[in-house]
Amino acid sequence: MKGVRAEMAKKVRSRPRRGSPLSRRADRGTASGAEFSAQADAAIMRGEPDAVSDQTLHAVLAAAVRVYAAKVERRGGAVKPFADGAVTATEAIVAACGMVRAVDLSPFDVAMWFHRMPAQ
Repeated sequence: MKGVRAEMAKKVRSRPRRGSPLSRRADRGTASGAEFSAQADAAIMRGEPDAVSDQTLHAVLAAAVRVYAAKVERRGGAVKPFADGAVTATEAIVAACGMVRAVDLSPFDVAMWFHRMPAQ
């Protein structure tokens, strides 16, 4: 685990400066994220979740999970995965169970992590 934290710390320290070409690329990513979110919400509202391809869902969800995990490791438990009311309890647990199964964890594994103290 220590190696993972060190690797993440290297990545964080090497962030581009504000206004640099790399930073502008990150800003475009934010716009793309908002665009994806709007398109996904529209697909859900139409009752057409398959309008978002599985490949796109996999890429976006994996990236979001990696960023969230890195922020929690860096800042502790103060990071919320989404705004209040953004998802229902059912949506949250369906996604959580899917992710637990996808990485071959058991409920026992989850219980150990659930009670883990946030990083300080």
